[in-house]
Amino acid sequence: MNSTNPGEADDRLQQQLIDQYAEFVQLVGGLAHEIRNPLSTIRLNMELLAEDFSNARTPVERRAANKISVVQRECLRLQELLDDFLNFARLRQLELAPHNLNTQVTAVLDLFQPQAEASGIEVQRYLDPDLPRVLLDPETLRAALLNLVLNAQQAMPSGGQLVVRTRTTTQGVALDLIDTGCGMDAATINRAFDAFFSSKPGGTGLGLPTTRKIIKAHGGSLSVQSEPGRGSQFTIELPTPPRLPAG
Repeated sequence: MNSTNPGEADDRLQQQLIDQYAEFVQLVGGLAHEIRNPLSTIRLNMELLAEDFSNARTPVERRAANKISVVQRECLRLQELLDDFLNFARLRQLELAPHNLNTQVTAVLDLFQPQAEASGIEVQRYLDPDLPRVLLDPETLRAALLNLVLNAQQAMPSGGQLVVRTRTTTQGVALDLIDTGCGMDAATINRAFDAFFSSKPGGTGLGLPTTRKIIKAHGGSLSVQSEPGRGSQFTIELPTPPRLPAG
């Protein structure tokens, strides 16, 4: 009579899911490569055609130049969609080590500051100096933070205010990003983290899903609160490992 240990069955199921996902990622990578090559050829030829019609004079030539411009924009959008999809599907293995969240936040905000000033956005920082360290992959986490900051910028096309706050929680640390942008209604909030959903014209709809995937890979969570016309608050929560010294 055969008996199955529930723990062993769970491990086998988990490994099966991991293997299936790895196979999916490999398939996606191959498909993306097959798309990227002809897309690059199309973009190159469109650039050459654009040069040929750069001095368009007749109505026919101007119409042709406009159509070439449309194709170029759509090729660029397809390239961005392809890149975002690969980032979403092929999240690399994280290298977690103890770090201070404030250090990562400061690095991202320093990078964003010139762009914020040019966009009329005032960035206010309230970083808790006594944050405990958490396990982070700095490069990947900074990519997620930058995506949230740029998302806030897009929500404030006429400028505004972005409050960035870190704090200690009962189970770890939290980061709040609060903007004074356009905000979202309940229907948009419910779909904000769905792949390929975007309320922005030309958006790929993969930025927030990728960001949430990164945060979940850190053992954390990403949530949003928002009201139309009153801005949005995105909150990242990360756990503190037991007995990890402060620093």
